[in-house]
Amino acid sequence: MAPDASSGSPMPDPFSPTTFAARLRAELRESPPLLWSFLYFFALLSGYYVLRPVRDALGASTDVLAVFPAALVEWARGHGIELGDLTLQILFTGTFLGMLLAQPVYGALVSRYPRRVFLPVVYGFFIACLFGFYFAFDSGLPGRGALFFIWVAVFNLFAVSVFWSYMADVFSNEQSKRVYGYIAAGGTVGGFLGPALTRAVVEDVGVANLMLVSAALLGLCLWCIVRLAPWARRRELATGQRGGDEAMGGEILAGLKRIASDPLLRALAILMFFGVGVGTLLYNEQARIARTYFDSAEARTGYYAAIDFWINATTLLIQVFLTRFLLVRFGVAPLLLVPAGAILLGYCVLAAAPLPALIALVQIATRAGEFSLGKPGRETIYTRVDRESRYKAKAAIDTVVYRGGDLTFVWLHKPLAAFGSHVVFALGIGVAAAFSYGAWRVVREQARLADPAPTAPALEPVPARA
Repeated sequence: MAPDASSGSPMPDPFSPTTFAARLRAELRESPPLLWSFLYFFALLSGYYVLRPVRDALGASTDVLAVFPAALVEWARGHGIELGDLTLQILFTGTFLGMLLAQPVYGALVSRYPRRVFLPVVYGFFIACLFGFYFAFDSGLPGRGALFFIWVAVFNLFAVSVFWSYMADVFSNEQSKRVYGYIAAGGTVGGFLGPALTRAVVEDVGVANLMLVSAALLGLCLWCIVRLAPWARRRELATGQRGGDEAMGGEILAGLKRIASDPLLRALAILMFFGVGVGTLLYNEQARIARTYFDSAEARTGYYAAIDFWINATTLLIQVFLTRFLLVRFGVAPLLLVPAGAILLGYCVLAAAPLPALIALVQIATRAGEFSLGKPGRETIYTRVDRESRYKAKAAIDTVVYRGGDLTFVWLHKPLAAFGSHVVFALGIGVAAAFSYGAWRVVREQARLADPAPTAPALEPVPARA
């Protein structure tokens, strides 16, 4: 510890484990919903990361009949098309179409039903789907891979988007700066547990039973939603907002219209689109390497699980010791600009030397920077906007814009890959530069937002209806 010049007493080191523990205890005393929020995100990402290695292994699978229906494979071969050469392109296209279909359904739920209804409906639907996939994998249903790949992508984006929208209902802007790093760390701990569990048991229990494990974890999410509802209601009453027990109303596609008309939302969409672009280019190179070096689905699943482990280890360290400090001291600017600069530097290195080890390091830096800094930084901004922007526009950015970026860059990668990794990563420099521009635009536009009226600390909840 360094001495305090004004008092002569030592100042606490903000990066020491002791200081971290003391601050966490203080936040838990002042904000009881923090514990339920931590548990909610932990369970959500545990459930997702149990499934992610299965999804990634299917995306890199050489067994075309495990991914696509037999009839589609035969039709494609009859027309001189080998689906195995276009697996990721087709899966990402299907994912984007799935997002387009799901967006108006979600918009209708948000517009017509109160929060206490549409949140459980969203998670209940995902749980029901997992039981369906259990039977599909248990029976070896042909074509299960494509359906599962698309579903996991839709599930992850909608479930996580809804989670952070709900957090913006529970916590004020100032509270979010203090606690979002801790909440994000809960998700990272879940990110450790999920792939570790998959890696440990997939050989013994098989892929089908992983669906039931994930379903149980989503059931825990439902319980946390119910427990957090009183604090969301308390904050709405304190700020004079329309309560979550009332339907939001408005148009089903209002989110897309908001993005088109609002400069901040447009900037967030630009940031999301090109952020997805840099990740998609890396993901495709990673899949090519997995197909080259790993022959079996189990080996590829273990490979992806190991990468997820190191990404989550890096993320957790940053979330625990750095995220809160940066948010409270400097606001969102470093959380958005630092990862953008790191990605731009990483692509410059890969364009010069596209070695497998360097690709892995940039992948870790990209995803760890997103989870530990970029994501919490963006989510604090949504505590300062109205509910329609928070639930509708945010969901559109997190799903349609996100998967639109996926679709654009996964197809762009295919012709570029024919010229080699140097060309792929040279283009990536331009994509990373556009991502950095989007981060700068968001920082500039969010600075113009007026902070909402301060709320009292959420010490006592309002009696819940659900």
